[in-house]
Amino acid sequence: MPSQAHSEPRISALHGGQAPAGTAVEEIGTQMVAPCEAVVGCGPTKEHLVVVELGKFEGKKFKNSNLKDGQAKMEGEHAQLQPFFEKEGLTPSRQKTLTTERYPVMLWWSPLTGDTRRLGQCGADTCFFTINRTYLHHHMTRAVLFYGTDFNIDSLPLPRKARHDWALFHEESPKNNYKLFHKPIITLFNYTATFSRHSHLPLTTQYLEGVEVLKSRRYLVPLQSKNHLRTRLAPLVYVQSDCDPPSDRDSYVRELMAYIEVDSYGECLRNRDLPEQLADPASMDADGFYRILAQYKFILAFENAVCDDYITEKFWRPLKLGVVPVYHGSPSIADWLPSSRSAILVSAFSHPRELAGYIRQLDRDDGRYAAYIEWKLRGEISNRRLLAALAERTWGVHDLSQHNHIDAFECMVCTKVWDNIRLQEKKP
Repeated sequence: MPSQAHSEPRISALHGGQAPAGTAVEEIGTQMVAPCEAVVGCGPTKEHLVVVELGKFEGKKFKNSNLKDGQAKMEGEHAQLQPFFEKEGLTPSRQKTLTTERYPVMLWWSPLTGDTRRLGQCGADTCFFTINRTYLHHHMTRAVLFYGTDFNIDSLPLPRKARHDWALFHEESPKNNYKLFHKPIITLFNYTATFSRHSHLPLTTQYLEGVEVLKSRRYLVPLQSKNHLRTRLAPLVYVQSDCDPPSDRDSYVRELMAYIEVDSYGECLRNRDLPEQLADPASMDADGFYRILAQYKFILAFENAVCDDYITEKFWRPLKLGVVPVYHGSPSIADWLPSSRSAILVSAFSHPRELAGYIRQLDRDDGRYAAYIEWKLRGEISNRRLLAALAERTWGVHDLSQHNHIDAFECMVCTKVWDNIRLQEKKP
């Protein structure tokens, strides 16, 4: 089995809410910005405000290139901010006590969204979202939002204000920013949205569109046809472009190749070439690429890090295609299988030679192989945890008709802030 890199620790849970706003926080580093002067005219003008519903970010992939665009917008903002205008549309009971209140400010410490001033509507609640750091000192700022990819321990908004909640959005594995997965750091945040089921907003199923794509037989190749294709294809296929991850998956696959034939199309251990039109890694969601993979009986689905609940498209893709995943990654993967027999877990085998022998047995025995795709043929998902997680999530994947997980994160924090405001109202 591949060994874990010491600098990328395996984690079993990410817990937020362990650092209530106002508690003492160790000063890890400081970077101060020019304060917003305590004068009338410190806030955005009404004509620049836009109320938006959820779904604003759907279809965008927020990576570092987008962060630069947001940073440029942030640096172009005026230091003097205009006043907030009154909140409207409150229920009568709240209108009576909040007629002089303003919108709570949610400050993105990362330029992730690129929004310098925006009102977000979250059910009955409204919050003002911005990437303009001069709002850090505004009296209505109630939360600071961090994006894990560009989280920098040396540029935190310290000293932390008593009224500020901190919230983390991080969809990546420890490989992306390992500091976030150490307890002294993760417990800085009141609210989290990560791949862990223990987050306030779990993103465990962030790579799975829904139940129907698992049940779909669109790409399913009949077993008889797969047997015929075995005359020119290996039983196993491997496609990876990142060849040096913490999970050290290539070392395991390289040894596995000594015991069973593996077709490898990616940059790592490549021994076969994709058609020219599919050579770009961006084509890995293309219909043609899916149809090539669907011809195989087994797909090696190895994650880049070994963390509970960190599950990517590497696992869901073969299940969607009607191929049996040979999986190495999340130790908690059994909690997320569509059925008890739908994947082969590398962790169940003591050596690559033993795993290769088992796959050869299934390759020769149609009945035993078919048991792994029976759930697909029947269109039955028996895992109640998986079904509940998909039914309960408030965001969608690649679906413009639904909100996405960034929107859901913003609204979770907005709602938490308003809950705290309402709680304060009830105090004598």
